[in-house]
Amino acid sequence: MQNRWSESDAAAAAQAASCENSPALLTYATRLLGSEPDLALHGGGNTSCKGTLLNLLGEEQSALFIKASGVSLATIQPSDFVALDLAYLTRLLNLAALSDEAMAGEFACHCLRPSSRRASVETLLHAVLPHGFVLHTHPSAILALTNRTGGAEAVTAALGQEIAVVAYARVGLDLAHAVRDAMARRPRAHALVLMHHGLVTWGATVRAAYDATIELVSRAETYLEKRPVRSLGTPPAPTSDREEKYLKLAPIIRGALGPKAPDALGDRVILQALLDPEVMQLLDAPEGKKLALSAPLTPDYLIRTRRVPLWLDYPILDDAKAFKQQLAQAVAAFAAEYQGYVRRHAGEAQVTCSPAPHATSEPRDFLPRVLMIPGLGVVCIGKSAADAAMIRDITRQGLAAKTAIYQAGAEYVPLDDQHLFDMEFREYQQAKAGERGLGDAAHDLHGSVALVTGAAGAIGSGICEALLEQGCHVAATDLFGPALDGLVAELVQRYPSRVVAVPMDVTDPASVIAGFAKIIRTWGGLDCVIVNAGIAHVAPLTELGLDAFRRLESVNVEGTLLVLAEAGRHFALQGTGGDVVLISTKNVFAPGAGFGAYSATKAAAHQLARVASLELAPIGVRVNMVAPDAVFSHGQKRSGLWAAVGPNRMKARGLDERGLEEYYRSRNLLKAQVTAEDVARAVLFFITRQTPTTGATIPVDGGLPDATPR
Repeated sequence: MQNRWSESDAAAAAQAASCENSPALLTYATRLLGSEPDLALHGGGNTSCKGTLLNLLGEEQSALFIKASGVSLATIQPSDFVALDLAYLTRLLNLAALSDEAMAGEFACHCLRPSSRRASVETLLHAVLPHGFVLHTHPSAILALTNRTGGAEAVTAALGQEIAVVAYARVGLDLAHAVRDAMARRPRAHALVLMHHGLVTWGATVRAAYDATIELVSRAETYLEKRPVRSLGTPPAPTSDREEKYLKLAPIIRGALGPKAPDALGDRVILQALLDPEVMQLLDAPEGKKLALSAPLTPDYLIRTRRVPLWLDYPILDDAKAFKQQLAQAVAAFAAEYQGYVRRHAGEAQVTCSPAPHATSEPRDFLPRVLMIPGLGVVCIGKSAADAAMIRDITRQGLAAKTAIYQAGAEYVPLDDQHLFDMEFREYQQAKAGERGLGDAAHDLHGSVALVTGAAGAIGSGICEALLEQGCHVAATDLFGPALDGLVAELVQRYPSRVVAVPMDVTDPASVIAGFAKIIRTWGGLDCVIVNAGIAHVAPLTELGLDAFRRLESVNVEGTLLVLAEAGRHFALQGTGGDVVLISTKNVFAPGAGFGAYSATKAAAHQLARVASLELAPIGVRVNMVAPDAVFSHGQKRSGLWAAVGPNRMKARGLDERGLEEYYRSRNLLKAQVTAEDVARAVLFFITRQTPTTGATIPVDGGLPDATPR
């Protein structure tokens, strides 16, 4: 484990502190820990420091600055530390018991400065240790030592006698008491290893605590690198066959774990797959199922992954229909078993939140978060791409640690089910993660995936932004080049993990198929297809050449057909309905002179969409149209259509660019300038399914009587 401390960076962090008591250096060290997945995967863990604060009366109060619950170590800010009355926390340690509800209330009542955040559930662990700085992490190497037969002995052998080992205890007051007792027995201990939980280091300075963390984890890694005594076999060679199978089966998987009704948008999920040879080695080994079906490395992960994954025995990978039926049965059995697990343990759990809703709710609430398929790989399921990626990384870490334990000749030892249930359903954990169950919000797009063709233009980019603002995942497609790259580079800064560039030529069947495949590999499937790509040409019919007409026909008609056809095939396979919105035009209803090629080809595209509304309705897919007029730009992005049409229109009317825009604004009934945002809102109306509508057209034109659909 590399020590990445930089004195110059630390000094800069301290200098940037907004006030004397800001835990600036602690923030710097915390970010170092959080940026290293083998120390604090996805920011898990806790850090703290002790200091003083002056109250309004000028009285000095001892303070514990503790990371707020749910804040990632990797991105923490000084304001993300909650300042609590340390003297009062020390008195709380004398209680015999303390519920989560009472503990959260006491923390809230004894903050030394205003905070809307909840202090970590591990606050009392930090309070019981007298040291100035305390760092708690979940290192992979440490968990590979603790979660095995002879774990305590392995910790001592790897790290030395000066490290105290604490048996697993429930996080909160119980753990604080266990640590207090351990320190009383071992007052000279340099650090703590919490069984099934992680590492705790400390120091008079944060640099000393950070150095201790790196040193001990490095020792653990060195110990684990000793020659293994047994093997899982030879990893399979990387193969494209597994990728091809996944692309065919991912929509089926997403459908089986997604909404049971097409309008249940909040139940949509995002998939992330692990198809690595190392993962396949474990899944295909005789011991693989036993290891894979054991609990996570630490209870902190339960709110992400659930207690166990769903293992699909003897998967039928070469028959999509049989696989779909097999998976549906397995998912139902998993949900029923998980519901039974909750009912068995609800009455015994020491949780402050009522377990009754979990015990009586529908099995829908208990779908798997991880699916393990021998011969294919591991599929992780989340409410968003970030959520699914977190589950994927936790799963990869767990499988690697379990493999290391097996290869070392030991057996993996998980916590018992009662401890696991307690951590998964306790109120503090649920509050930290938010509601991670699959939701049922009527218009929730957070698990949805949309494809937007012609995304780099004015209307396309406006639609992409609006979808992202509503939580949707967006595949921005357009011709390969700087326009598409620039758009996505801009959007990914604001919406990381939820936007991807998919170069696509809608006139090329292979390109369309490849574009859909990239989206499936990225997120598992898609739910909304926005057919926006189109080009224009100005010429009277007497001067309209066939080559020019065919160029428009290729993009506007054939491109629409290819995208509609591929979308229909995908939606049929996924089996959860979907939405198609064609960006049509007012010219379908009110064509313009000199604009015959555009008007005719867009009318053909419009008619294809109407036919699609008839053909796709039986599988729950809605197809609707939005007909805008005169969208000139979106921010700095100029409309490609108006780049082609504008000069002719300006010349014909003796107007400059500003005058042309004013002309089109003044000709509609509402005297409104139509924007890309207006078009995007019409798209959102359809894909959020606010009315039972298909085959319809919304004019977005400020009111043009001649263009009213009829």
